[in-house]
Parts: sequence; C-alpha cells; structure tokens
Amino acid sequence: MGRGPRAKPPVALLPHAQYRAMLLDPAAAGDEVADVHAPADSSKRPAAFTPDSRQAWVRLALALIIGSIGSVGMWSVVVVLPVVQGEFGATRGAVSLAFTLTVLGFGLGGVATGRITDRFGIVAAMALSIGVLGAAYVLAGFSTTLWQFIAVHFLIGLGTSATFAPLMAEASHWFERYRGLAVTIVAGGNYVGGTIWPPLVNWGVQSLGWRTTHIAIGVFCAVAMTIVLVVLRARMGGEHVRDHDNAPPPRVDLRLSTNALTAVLCIAGISCCVAMAMPQVHIVAYCGDLGYGVARGAEMLSLMMAFGIVSRIGSGFLADKIGGIRTLLIGSVAQGVALLFYLFFDGLTSLYVISAMFGLFQGGIVPSYAIIVRESMPASEAATRVGIVILASVFGMSFGGFVSGVIFDSTGSYAAAFLNGLVWNALNVIIVVGLLIRSRARFVPA
Repeated sequence: MGRGPRAKPPVALLPHAQYRAMLLDPAAAGDEVADVHAPADSSKRPAAFTPDSRQAWVRLALALIIGSIGSVGMWSVVVVLPVVQGEFGATRGAVSLAFTLTVLGFGLGGVATGRITDRFGIVAAMALSIGVLGAAYVLAGFSTTLWQFIAVHFLIGLGTSATFAPLMAEASHWFERYRGLAVTIVAGGNYVGGTIWPPLVNWGVQSLGWRTTHIAIGVFCAVAMTIVLVVLRARMGGEHVRDHDNAPPPRVDLRLSTNALTAVLCIAGISCCVAMAMPQVHIVAYCGDLGYGVARGAEMLSLMMAFGIVSRIGSGFLADKIGGIRTLLIGSVAQGVALLFYLFFDGLTSLYVISAMFGLFQGGIVPSYAIIVRESMPASEAATRVGIVILASVFGMSFGGFVSGVIFDSTGSYAAAFLNGLVWNALNVIIVVGLLIRSRARFVPA
C-alpha cells in the first residue's frame, strides 16, 4: 500500500535474446546487429581481401600485362597507314579515318565496358573485349575494300577500351595506401604498348605483309590475353569477381552530386586534352615546317612518350601523398608552362628539351581523373564514371588535334595553335582550383 506502480524491467521491452545480450554488453551491439541482418548462408559473403596486400600487387602485375598487350589497337593503325594507303590507292585523309574510328570506339567502349565492369565484374568486361579485339584484327586482315578496313577499326577501338578506363577503376579497388601508384601503373600499360608494338607491327608488315600481320595480332591477343585473364580470375576468386564490398570507401567529399562531379570532370578532361593534343598530334609536322624533318619530329614524339611513362609512375606516388586533385593541378600548371616554352623557343635542341619536359609534365594528368573518381565516388560506380571521363578526354584530344590543324591552315603558323592550347589549359586550371578549394579541408591521406 502506498507504493506507486512498479516499473517494468527494461528487458521486457527487448524480448529477443540478442537484444538482451546488447543490454548486458553494449560493446557487443555491433556484432549482434550484424548477425541479425546477415544472410542465412554466410558462405555467400565475399571473400576477405586486404587492400595493398601481396595479392593486390600480383593482380596489378597481371592487369599491366593485359593492358600492355591489349593497347595494340591504339598503335598498330598508325604504323600500317602508308602501306594500306598505297594498296587501296586512297588519300591520306581517307585512310586516317581508321584512326578516327579507333579513337571513337575506344572512347565509347570505355563507357560500355565500364558499365559492364560495375555490374558484372572486370573479368566479364575483359572477356568480351578480348573476343571483339581478336575477331576485329582477323576481319581487318581479310578486308577487301578500304571502307571495310576503316569500319573494322571501330571494333578494334571497342576491343581495346576495357584495357584502360575500366582496368584503372578496377585496380583502384585493390589498393588504398598505394591507390594512386596502382592506377598510374595500369595506365602506363598503354605507353608500354606504345613502346613495344610499333616496331613489332612494322617488322611484321615488312616481313609478312599487313594482312597476315593483322591476323597474327588477332590470334596472339586472343590467346595471350585469355591466358592472363584466367590467371587473374583465379587470383580474384571465381565466385567473388563481381563484388565491390571489400573496396575501400570514398575518402574525399566535394559536396557535389555524383552526376555533377562527373560533368565537371568531363569539362576539365576536355579542356586539358585539347591543350595536350597540340604537341602530341602536330610536333612531327611542326618540325617538318621548321626544316628539321619529320624524322626529328618522330624522335621528339618518342621522347615525349618515354618521359610520359616516368610521369605516370611519378604522379602515382605523388597522388598517394597529396591526393588526386592536387596532383592534377600540378600536372596541368606544368603542362601550361611547357606549352608557353613552345611559343618562345623553336631551336632543334630546345624542342627536344621542351618535348621531354612536356612528356614529363602531362603523362600523369589523365590517370589523375581516375584517382579523383575513386577518391570521391562509390566503388560500385567507379568504372562507369571513369569511362565517361575518359570518353570526354578522348573527345578533347580529337578536337584539339583537329582545331590546331584548322588554326594552322588559317594563320600559316602554329603560334596561334599553341596560344589556343594555353587558353584551354587555363580553363582546366580554373576548374581544378575550384575542386581543390571545395576539398581542401576534407582530404585525409591514406
């Protein structure tokens, strides 16, 4: 009597055993909740994978091999153009459409295979690309008309596409501390291919003819890449090749939606690559106009590519220390400086030095976009988003090469073309500075 209503014990509100355990031991709450929501068959959960582990480096080595072999699609057409032109009695412009369609297929294919990678895994995307690449080269070897040769190069571009953007995105899932280095190593496969494939293709054309060479390339790529892909699949684990659950989460918040950030990066990619295209596309012709000869220009282009490999690896180390946005900004500013030097120096020795500088400055720019995407977007969308940005950069390269030629035809000089490149480069710098301001207080090094 006189006593108030007796309070109900707290456990009455938590009838399940696991919740009573949570009440007694709050530290166990996380584990208990996880068990409640776990699937009945825990064997279906993705196998544990540790980023930056020895297994990750093995995967990276296999990815580099695949990328180096598959990049043949971007280089073989340049070597065979004169021979094909002579056989079909075509103009240089008409035969050059093969390269245009290769680039178009490469860009569009990067988006398509990126989407396949995000949904079904890199193994499925790569297997599809290998099949297309091998068949396309065989078809090119059997071309009986110029239009057939040109059209099939769209398929060659498609077949090559998975070896760049989707592969970079996939490699970014395997690393956290060395993510930047991993992405640039995979991207370097394109330059490794550019070093190895042209002399091999030229030897094949001289010894066997361009038709037999194309068929041989198709067979070799299909067999060699399939073998490496099977090994990669085994390393990734057959049941879990589609899972991004073990990938490290984004660690940069730019306070932009995924679509908005993708659009901004596309504009930045177009602007930097319009500027980048001027020396890469026209350095050979520029040297010819200066009286040094096209052979000197070709040597400068090779020097540019060689230093580009160094730049890509170096930018990866840098990105792991300071982040992708800062790395992109440094590369963009440095590229602008090199373009400015082209305006004031046109001596033979000076052009060699500036071309080496340009390669050293610009080689890490494009991979930086993949690093930024992975730092700021979900892993489940990375390959698609990287593919979209790379498509934009490919468009920038194509447009930059074209508009530089138009400017030269209108002015009779490359000076205005270099100035045009500087303007586009300045736009890129402005965009990247804006992103850096938004991310300055939010980036946390790995």
